[in-house]
Amino acid sequence: MDFNFTTFPPRPAWTEIDLGRLRRNLQLIRRDLPAIVKLLAVVKDEAYGHGALDVARIALEEGASFLGLSTLEEAMVLREAGITAPLLLLGQRQEAELPWCVEHDLTVCVNEVGTVRALARAAAARGKRVPVHVKIHTGMSRFGVRWDQARPLLELICSERSLLLEGAMTHFAQSDEADKTFAHLQTARFDEVMRGLAESGARVRYQHLCNSGGFLDLPQAHRDMVRVGILMFGIFPSGFCRRIAGLEPVMSVKARIAAIQRLEASEVVGYGMGYTAPAPRRIAVLPIGYGDGFPRVRNQGCALLHGQRAPLLGGVTMDSLIVDITDIPQAQMWDEAVLLGRQGHEEITVHDLAKLKHSVSYDVLTSWRLRLPRQGVNRAAKPAHTHTGSEQIEEAAIAK
Repeated sequence: MDFNFTTFPPRPAWTEIDLGRLRRNLQLIRRDLPAIVKLLAVVKDEAYGHGALDVARIALEEGASFLGLSTLEEAMVLREAGITAPLLLLGQRQEAELPWCVEHDLTVCVNEVGTVRALARAAAARGKRVPVHVKIHTGMSRFGVRWDQARPLLELICSERSLLLEGAMTHFAQSDEADKTFAHLQTARFDEVMRGLAESGARVRYQHLCNSGGFLDLPQAHRDMVRVGILMFGIFPSGFCRRIAGLEPVMSVKARIAAIQRLEASEVVGYGMGYTAPAPRRIAVLPIGYGDGFPRVRNQGCALLHGQRAPLLGGVTMDSLIVDITDIPQAQMWDEAVLLGRQGHEEITVHDLAKLKHSVSYDVLTSWRLRLPRQGVNRAAKPAHTHTGSEQIEEAAIAK
């Protein structure tokens, strides 16, 4: 059987990614930053569910200098697609991954002695001098060398002829809260390490501390580069952060009505008979469920149809959910419903779904399953600033 996905009938449920909004968001973020501060666009986990390749390409066109990823596989997908820009692998690498990183010019974040020595051997074996970024643990207690134990690791990196200490980083545990006390403490600890490095006569090209919350609220910590993830997609990391006017959500989730039923009074809906009609109702089935990433809730939430809110009835199932369209008489088969995003004057936000899920916006964005097709729209928007991957590498080589 020959599947041609260009002509294959599309599933009547999908995520929609407005690439024009993404581009505009990046332009506003870049405009908000001092020109000397570089932008690292975090595109891990399929760019928070938005599609890593599309997002990477647009981020680079809009002036990003680095792309941040979590796994070797994520990085190799971009390299295979022709992305030549600097890719920073966050987290910790297994030794077996390091030759791949060297071969494909992936910048490794190093946290401990074993990785440094293994990476130096892999680089020397290929006759390369590879850049590394050292992660300083300043209080988050995840990856990184402790701030009060960092100097030996930094000295080791500097002593390895096949390695170049290009960057030093840390990660804020609480940059998006109103109380910035701990973020200030982390900054002070990081600065202590950097002073010691300077006293030894060494330097790094990139100091980077800020995630999206830090970029918004801690300008004194911007340093040489900021790492922006969720903010690119028009989602502020919390309600406490400074706002940038004009940022808009990039992702919507939509489905078409696949069935319409009528209920008489006292009739029930769904598994467990989770809803009983108090009076005659008209209901619609949307072919999307918790198997696609929608929260598994009962009698909570809504969809938008014809610009009106249609309440969810009964329990969300693996492949479908049911909404009440009694007050939307114009709703018909295959009409478009919105489960995340805007329709008319109404909007369902990622924070609305996060409340249903008893989780956070990051979880909602990254939980949509791959069986739910992803459609990019508004691709035709022109970049305000084109900065290709090859130019970035050339620029970095000159600086080194």
